Amino acid sequence: MDLGEDSGRIGSVPVTTSRNMSSSSSQFFSANQSPFFSPRLSSCQLSESTRSDAQCDGILLSADPLSSSSGIPDPETLANVGYLLSDMSPAPPAACGSSSFQKFDRISSSTGISNTAASSYSNAQDNSYSGHRERLKKYGRHYGVTSTPGPVSLSFNRMRSYDIFIGFHGRKQSLMRFVNWLQAELEVQGMSCFLSDRARLKSSHKHGVVERAMDVSSFGVVIITNKSFRNPYTIEELQFFSDKKNLVPIFFDLNPSDCLVRDIIEKRGELWEKHGGELWVLYGGLEKEWTEAVHGLSRVDEWKLEAQDGNWRDCILKAVALLAMKLGRRSVVERLSKWREKVEKEEFPFPRNENFIGRKKELSELEFILFGDVTGDSERDYFELKARPRRKNLTIGWGKSSTFDERRRERQHESRRKGKEPVVWKESEKEIEMQSTDAPHKPQLPRSKSSGKYPRRKRSTKILYGKGIACVSGDAGIGKTELLLEFAYRYHQRYKMVLWVGGESRYIRQNYLNLWSFLEVDVGLENCTEKSRIRSFEEQEEAAVSRIRKELMRNIPFLIVIDNLESEKDWWDHKLVMDLLPRFGGETHILISTRLSRAINLEPLKLSYLSGVEAMVLMQGAVKDYSIREIDVLRHIEEKLGRSTLGLAIVGAILSELPITPSRLLETTNRMPLKDFSWSGREAHPLRRNTFLLQLFEVCFSIFDHADGPRSLATRMIQASGWFAPCAIPVSLLAQAANKIPEKHRRTLLWRKLLHSLTCGLASSYTKRSEAEASSMLIRFNIARSSTKQGCIQVNELIKLYARKRAVIGAPQAMVQAVISRGSISKHPEHIWAACFLLFGFGRDTVIVDLKVSDLLYLVKEVVLPLAIRTFFMFSRCSAALELLRLCTSALEAAEQAFVAPVEKWLDKSLCWRPIQTNAQLNPCLWQELALSRAIVLETRAKLMLRGGQFDISDDLIRKTIFIRNSVCGEDHPTTISARETLSKITRLLANVQNHTSI
Repeated sequence: MDLGEDSGRIGSVPVTTSRNMSSSSSQFFSANQSPFFSPRLSSCQLSESTRSDAQCDGILLSADPLSSSSGIPDPETLANVGYLLSDMSPAPPAACGSSSFQKFDRISSSTGISNTAASSYSNAQDNSYSGHRERLKKYGRHYGVTSTPGPVSLSFNRMRSYDIFIGFHGRKQSLMRFVNWLQAELEVQGMSCFLSDRARLKSSHKHGVVERAMDVSSFGVVIITNKSFRNPYTIEELQFFSDKKNLVPIFFDLNPSDCLVRDIIEKRGELWEKHGGELWVLYGGLEKEWTEAVHGLSRVDEWKLEAQDGNWRDCILKAVALLAMKLGRRSVVERLSKWREKVEKEEFPFPRNENFIGRKKELSELEFILFGDVTGDSERDYFELKARPRRKNLTIGWGKSSTFDERRRERQHESRRKGKEPVVWKESEKEIEMQSTDAPHKPQLPRSKSSGKYPRRKRSTKILYGKGIACVSGDAGIGKTELLLEFAYRYHQRYKMVLWVGGESRYIRQNYLNLWSFLEVDVGLENCTEKSRIRSFEEQEEAAVSRIRKELMRNIPFLIVIDNLESEKDWWDHKLVMDLLPRFGGETHILISTRLSRAINLEPLKLSYLSGVEAMVLMQGAVKDYSIREIDVLRHIEEKLGRSTLGLAIVGAILSELPITPSRLLETTNRMPLKDFSWSGREAHPLRRNTFLLQLFEVCFSIFDHADGPRSLATRMIQASGWFAPCAIPVSLLAQAANKIPEKHRRTLLWRKLLHSLTCGLASSYTKRSEAEASSMLIRFNIARSSTKQGCIQVNELIKLYARKRAVIGAPQAMVQAVISRGSISKHPEHIWAACFLLFGFGRDTVIVDLKVSDLLYLVKEVVLPLAIRTFFMFSRCSAALELLRLCTSALEAAEQAFVAPVEKWLDKSLCWRPIQTNAQLNPCLWQELALSRAIVLETRAKLMLRGGQFDISDDLIRKTIFIRNSVCGEDHPTTISARETLSKITRLLANVQNHTSI
């Protein structure tokens, strides 16, 4: 979009509110600390005259980056500001917030004057520079001298000081996004900011406030665009901060070499042919003053920062580090340096695909859906059409957020946007309808085909543009993850960080809470300081999620990528996944991939197959000189694969790695036998209808076996991978599981044992080499993909599903044994959870793996208890941790029942007088250890139940613990005494609760 198009636009930054507003929200917290508000006056209590004055003057007082809108006090209210500053004290932080949130809340009290109220830019320009000069004379201001006439009694020595003054000019959406991000980032790092677009202010009192803020600011950051040189206030800011030697210019979509006076005046270069000329005439001042201000930019060598479309993140972080150094805050620089090192290693789950093919249309359409605009090369792919006059009602989400009034406000806001007409691709005739309408429609209830009490809710059928959320759907193996990964790499500089979240229903909540390390938010239970009442487990889990959501709803933009969303509801508690996400329309964007036809009430962007040319390029691989006959064979293979992108990539890898022609590959694949699988479930649908793809998988397994023998490590790694969690798998852990898969024929010759004993010293290096070779082979044939985590790979979910369907004997047991023996709770928690799913049968699942009693005891002590405690306290996932302990208790009880069951042996049958014995009698030590392990689990459950106020259940559990320890250890054993003390505590708490309820 042309920068000059903003000059005549009437619009405002959309005002969005959080879905969970409360009296302790940041909006009220910010308003009470602002020196321009009366403590008794909130933004929602302003009079009609005040609101109309705010809309005309175009000024918004805002401090906290979380507060999306505030009201504007009248001049009489501003008159009392000077007397209120000394009496104000910061509002206390939330009682149950994390330490990092307390820090953020304390430093978010800086006050800025923003420009997010609706007003006409043309009205502000009509004042011209003559009125501006008269105001300067009236105030007697000459860059450092400020006085305040009229009713404003704010004295200079009472004005709070600011670290940074941020001045900018313009209403372009990208500029506003950049400026808000810069302010929020500075405030998060503890630097107070004052933000203002002075060209939009018409009140002399507010101009005086801004001018005094400039005086008391340590540094002045001025955002330079091609429209800044015609703005008198930007020129004044450049002169003022240049004289004070504290100017920090940021060139937005400009280069310092573009800002030369002679080029601007003489209209030299493509940029200034349209925007150049005698800009001091539009500026309204003298040519000499204007020339000196522009020349001052060239004299600032150390501070020059450039914000281009591809380096926003680097520019903002560099600006924050530079300003922190100048302010003497080295801790901020060190913290930023550590954070950047962490992001460089862990931001993306996979390295970028350098051989990414096609999807140009989808990438630009995703950009348009998220941002409501396209920039750079993508802009050439669109052309404008006449807008449609009307559109159907649009709903998003559930509940109160879908009311008619809110939809009407959204439509009225979108109708004011200029330059955002419906667009289509040049290569397509399908129109993309924008969210705009002339008048609201009357809401109509959907007709229900059923005769039930409640009618069926009509779902949304429109894509939202410019709301910051996009959904991509398609069949398995079509390339959804590749598309999201390419988009994230291409546009990651527009966000502070890309947050990748696996969308599998059993893991999505944990994956979402894992973001705490990047957002520096504590989601554990230990941070709660509220002692007035005990919160339920549900409240504690919601509090942990809300801390993540709150951090994502600042003005700092993040990109949340939810890959492979399996269901709209969480598997654990069946709550909507949308409750995890921040509000739509904010700075944080959400990108979802799913196989569902619709997700969170949005119509997704349906991903189609690659074009014929792109598919041919993908299949040819490194070989480009096939004959016409072989090209026809490739087209035939494409049709048989159902145009699956995964299958095309595997074909290309085979043709690149092996000296084989497409015709020979087709013949080999057709002859590959397949087992008769019983397909069931929605997830097996892609495999059920594409048998040629399954035969291609078998071709790859045969290639691996031919290269490495009948027990190829690569093939066994694929067989074991089907039971791991849907995330990156350490190669050493995967190889360990693969080696534990039993052979079909257990024949170990004497010479093989002798060879093993002789080469045991070389086994370690050979194992590592074979693991590396096997993983490299899987990656080269596109069966797996490399991960940014060192020593890890990720196998395609479609291939893992096929590996589970093949049902190799011993593969689940091998995976569980490898995870128990080699897994780390801190490094591999997802895979440990996957092993627990196989062992305990969560939900309606059946138990797949049975362990020996000795292995079960080791599992309880070394895996289950640490995992449950970590999940409970570190992530506030109370229900999941308690369910794990409950199922573990049931498994121990079942093992005890088996121990006390009579055991008959063939030798005992001949000795009729010998009494029948049990395993408990045959192995008394093992039986006692089993009973004590169950007591430990019961005691742990009892203590955790206290955290949620479940005193009755806790009392019953601890009594069972005391009974077991009395029977095994005796009454005077320390563990028995400790359990009795816990029972006394529970009894006191239960009595207090009963007394309180009776009163």
